[in-house]
Amino acid sequence: MSEKSYNADDLKILEGLEAVRMRPGMYIGSTGVKGLHHVLWEIVDNAVDEAANGYADEITVKIWRDGSASVEDNGRGMPTDVNTKAKMSGVEVIFTKLHAGGKFDTENYAFSGGLHGVGASVTNALSKWLKVEVYRGTVYKMSFSSRYDNDRKKWLCGVPDGPIENTGERVNKKGTFVRFMPDNEVFETVEWNYDTVFKRLKELAFLNKGLKINLIDERELYREIEADDGFGDEPKKILQPLPPREKVVFKYEGGLIDFVKYLNGDRAPLYAEPLSCSAVKDIQLKGAPKGKIKIEFALCHTKDDSESLFSFVNNISTVEGGYHETGFHNGLLKVINDYSKSNGILRAKEAPFIADDIKEGLTAVLTVKMTGVEFEGQTKTKLGNPEVKLPVEQAVIEGLSQLIAIKTNKAVFDEMAKKAKFAADDRIKHRAERDVAKAASDNDGLNLIGKLAPCSGRNPEMNELFIVEGDSAGGTAKQARVRQYQSILPLRGKPLNVQKKTALQALQNEEIKTLVSAIGAGFNRSFDVEKSKYKKVIILSDADQDGMHIRCILLTFFFKYMRDLVNAGCVYIGMPPLYKVYKKDIVEYAYDDKELDEKIKKVGKGYQIQRYKGLGEMSADQLWDTTMNPATRNLIQVTIDDVAEAANMIEMLMGDKVDGRKEFLAENANFNKVDGFIDKVNFKPETEAGGR
Repeated sequence: MSEKSYNADDLKILEGLEAVRMRPGMYIGSTGVKGLHHVLWEIVDNAVDEAANGYADEITVKIWRDGSASVEDNGRGMPTDVNTKAKMSGVEVIFTKLHAGGKFDTENYAFSGGLHGVGASVTNALSKWLKVEVYRGTVYKMSFSSRYDNDRKKWLCGVPDGPIENTGERVNKKGTFVRFMPDNEVFETVEWNYDTVFKRLKELAFLNKGLKINLIDERELYREIEADDGFGDEPKKILQPLPPREKVVFKYEGGLIDFVKYLNGDRAPLYAEPLSCSAVKDIQLKGAPKGKIKIEFALCHTKDDSESLFSFVNNISTVEGGYHETGFHNGLLKVINDYSKSNGILRAKEAPFIADDIKEGLTAVLTVKMTGVEFEGQTKTKLGNPEVKLPVEQAVIEGLSQLIAIKTNKAVFDEMAKKAKFAADDRIKHRAERDVAKAASDNDGLNLIGKLAPCSGRNPEMNELFIVEGDSAGGTAKQARVRQYQSILPLRGKPLNVQKKTALQALQNEEIKTLVSAIGAGFNRSFDVEKSKYKKVIILSDADQDGMHIRCILLTFFFKYMRDLVNAGCVYIGMPPLYKVYKKDIVEYAYDDKELDEKIKKVGKGYQIQRYKGLGEMSADQLWDTTMNPATRNLIQVTIDDVAEAANMIEMLMGDKVDGRKEFLAENANFNKVDGFIDKVNFKPETEAGGR
């Protein structure tokens, strides 16, 4: 075989925004639903930056009937004059040049958000068309479009339809309006998810005190219903029009205080109002000039025993934590220790509190705004700038110390200190949680005899743990599995709902103890995802009410006590089929009623249907083919985009309060669909998530 020549002319040079079009995943993560919403967030973040820097106080996000989306703010308006270096208008620079804008110094934007700074140009590149209106006394207009040039055999991405135009139309407002149509040749779907947009805008309103955000959805809504045709035939499914969604307005004058109240939900607070502080500090990032960091936080203790700390950097949720969280905990610990010693809550000879003591029952929101952000971690949502720790710690100490000096706050800090003292006493008196978790890991062979069918492989990257509902399904799964890398853990009855229990109570439950032993990475604050024996933990339950309940209980457990396992993308839900449609040698499986109709048509006349009531009804071959074989199964990866919403939904469904629970379940009672409770987390097919 002759060697192919390789010289400079073989190098492909991508011009303008063509690189974005050719490799969109490099800029927006994926071309799935998450990537679709990413391009909207880029435009929203530009508007929020105007508000965060004091130039705007209202943003309107609109989903149009044709599927396009628009964002309007009442800020300064994008620059319309000519950039002397680029020899084009500021609007054209913003929408056609990668890594160009006014946020690379601190003159125009002291603090800016954005997902990872790829900018509005990426939104333009991945849209069929994009239109901009700038209001600066008069209305300026400019439009862009994308098309394939057959003559040059290349994509022309986000190219201007003409120069920016001053229409001469006088307006009594300032700001920028951007409307765009995502390209269905790029994205797997161009259908905006209303709940995703709703949650993100609500969160942004909480994080930006006093900012008014409007959400308008003009799309026509329908629901599928069964209708009798009047001739005695089978009911037919038709689409019934629904009334349009009303305009939603988010505005929180309390900012983070309102956010903490919202997060607490039905949890009983120890004091009436959350505390809040803010500060701007100097920061010296490595290899950069001295800059500023804006720190804000609000906190409140509840009668619960677990911590709910939600942190953000430039409006991005840092679900994996980082140095800002370390600084926050260090500052809070010092303040409560000093207060407790000064007020006799800690006696002279008693050891000071440790971090775990002050975390118990804490609900807090911490937000940091800065330039030069470095993200790391499994999902690039962990703050990696070590220089952030000290200014955050100082801001917490100084802010809370000022609040302590106000006499009316004494009762609040007394409650904080007493809560920490109770936690410390309980920790010293009852080391059972740590001891049981350690025993569960050290003696897993003894704990798991007769329970776990372990795999023979010792490579966590390859190994899979199936948590199976019941001994019957467990027996079938053991026959179906590949012993080298698939372990089976049958559950005997429903596991404990840990949302209503303390950590100690949870570990006294045999099923929970067995699960902790099987995963082998510890529990609660001692959990270390790097020690997990499995990089795939798969919940496999029946497609009925009981099965859905078991999924919810197990997801609640992972969320509360092994959240890093979820953040690392190691938790999955196996989706067993509801039906087998077959005729002679033709076999098809359907996972819901809609798919059943498709499979019936595919198999053709003379078909037969088997309805699976549970996994135990399947043969080992059927279970392998449909649910356990990596080549053919439907495996859904669980990730958390919105931790706050997930926490609230878990408390609503799994906590002590029953208000609203029955209504919610009645509306989301399709038990073989990933919705309802688990709609508050993200789900990806195994292939998109990088499965084998």
